[in-house]
Amino acid sequence: MVDHYDVTDRIVIEGIRPSTPNGYPAKAVVGRATAVSADVFRDGHDVLAARVRWRTRGNGKGKWSTAPMRPLGNDRYQAVIEPAEIGAHEVQVEAWTDRIASWRHEIAVKLAAGQDVELELEEGALLLEGALSRADRADRVRIETAIASLRNSQAPPESRLSGALEPALMALLDELPDPSDLTRSAPSPLWVDRERAAVGAWYELFPRSYASPEQGKMGLAGATDRLPAVANMGFDVVYIPPVHPIGRSFRKGRNNSLDPTPEDPGSPWAIGAAEGGHLALHPELGSFSDFDAFVSRARSLGMEVALDYALQCSPEHPWVKEHPEWFHHRPDGTIKYAENPPKKYQDIYPLNMWPSPGPGVSPEKAEADRQALWQACKGIMEFWMGHGVRIFRVDNPHTKPFAFWEWVIAEIQAANPEIIFLAEAFTRPKLMARLAEVGFSQSYTYFTWRNTKAELQEYLTEVALGPKADYMRPSFWPNTPDILGGILRGGGAGAFRLRLVLAACMTPSYGIYSGYELCENQPMSDANEEYFESEKYEIKHRDFSQPGSLVPFVARINDIRRRHPAFSDLGNIAFHHSGNDQILCWSKVDPAADDVMLMVVNLDPHNTHEDTLGLDLPALGFEWHESYEAFDELTGMSFMWTGANPYVRLDPGLPAHVLHLRRHGRGGTAA
Repeated sequence: MVDHYDVTDRIVIEGIRPSTPNGYPAKAVVGRATAVSADVFRDGHDVLAARVRWRTRGNGKGKWSTAPMRPLGNDRYQAVIEPAEIGAHEVQVEAWTDRIASWRHEIAVKLAAGQDVELELEEGALLLEGALSRADRADRVRIETAIASLRNSQAPPESRLSGALEPALMALLDELPDPSDLTRSAPSPLWVDRERAAVGAWYELFPRSYASPEQGKMGLAGATDRLPAVANMGFDVVYIPPVHPIGRSFRKGRNNSLDPTPEDPGSPWAIGAAEGGHLALHPELGSFSDFDAFVSRARSLGMEVALDYALQCSPEHPWVKEHPEWFHHRPDGTIKYAENPPKKYQDIYPLNMWPSPGPGVSPEKAEADRQALWQACKGIMEFWMGHGVRIFRVDNPHTKPFAFWEWVIAEIQAANPEIIFLAEAFTRPKLMARLAEVGFSQSYTYFTWRNTKAELQEYLTEVALGPKADYMRPSFWPNTPDILGGILRGGGAGAFRLRLVLAACMTPSYGIYSGYELCENQPMSDANEEYFESEKYEIKHRDFSQPGSLVPFVARINDIRRRHPAFSDLGNIAFHHSGNDQILCWSKVDPAADDVMLMVVNLDPHNTHEDTLGLDLPALGFEWHESYEAFDELTGMSFMWTGANPYVRLDPGLPAHVLHLRRHGRGGTAA
């Protein structure tokens, strides 16, 4: 039995969000509103007050900023903060018994009941006297005036009380909590990113496919010429696969075959050859000057370059000879190549990120090997950061230890908090979530395999509104060089349009792989979701101006995203009723910007569907029977709707409405 209690033990602060399950930093974005909430309660009926405070972390900890928390009901309190710097922060919730608010409530009830309140008036005067010592000199006069009013026995009680209930005085007293039972939660870590970590449109391309031998241009120079077209489509990030030399041993041929021709370029993920490893550039892509020019040109067009960070080697990587201890070995002494049964990657050696002691290897030697390998892997990032890279798309992070990512991301971001990490974590849910916890800025998701209305609603509810939203930012990709799935296979242009609208208008961060705008959709087989004649194993030359290209549609979608701030928030998604299983309706609202967006999508790429919607108009900022304008940003058409049940009809040719809702005559951001 505990025989000593502190007065602060009476106030409970728990259930703080944002948070992570294991105490890692939750995530926020600099300059953007972040809701902080907590359960705050104590025994009895006294009124509680709470506030949140936050500051930067590190050796030179910043000054605390504070914001009052408002009650949401059921002992839940919330405040909105806006961190002003990127990097590590800490957040605390403070709570205390608001004796003045409790007194106000009690005396108001007694006055309304016609009871004598003389003692309560004196109690209020004493409480205000206690606040005098906590007030600035300039504010004391106002408090003293209220005290005098409370003790003016010649005036009626209502008049004496009115001075103590004056709004300006009440606001002042709210800032002067009685510290006698001030209770603080333990600090919660919060990582504040720059905006691109949460919001952006990504475009993936293979630079080697843009070489122009007839013009004497190698891959990076040709890809640099492609950048204006990518920027004109409205993309923020151009992502490129590994740019390093590619091994020749066990090189894969077209369609991942084991019989390459001398002309087959091999997979960029089979890293390393006689020309070098992760710190080298494939000679057919050009020089480092070409790489720097590529990064510079992207920046001048308002884009950033994301580079693939793949911790694996070809059999010819210099590390294989220099550090054989960094690899897995079979019983016969050979190095083990990568497998994801039934897939085999004979051209790739995975790294042994955590060497174990064994015959001839002491625990001390194994630990030294691990540290040396981890430092070398960190050095790869630092090298490419020296060439202007500030975003890394990380290949298969779930096959590396969580401890490594926790360490290396913290090491990199301690000196460079602007660095962003996208996890290519197509893996089990708990692994994906843990990678986000330990530091990844964004994550690929299961969006590619969520196609039905029920699947999409359930998944968006999980990633945008559930606890994972505090730390795991989803990035929706309809396709990747590895994945051609769902209705894109045989769905035609309508399928590509509808999946683009879903990805781009559901989450703030999304991406497509080059060829999407041309509706490339020939799978390897009915059972294999990889592309037939995949660019991973060959060079592809595309005509982006061919008839039927979705380039104008992609550009329109990205333009809409940029003009409407509602799309930059993940947690503002709300679904609305539709009785047709092929019609999906959702909204995104930014009240501060008076931006109300409503999306309606036909999920069937082959047939026309219609329905009468059931909108939650108050959630959209309208009265139930109000008339309002629905401006379709895709077509430029405007509809006048009244009430919550508009009719919609969508055919596969244009399977979506992206509607800006506004009161008639209010105007807007249509273009």
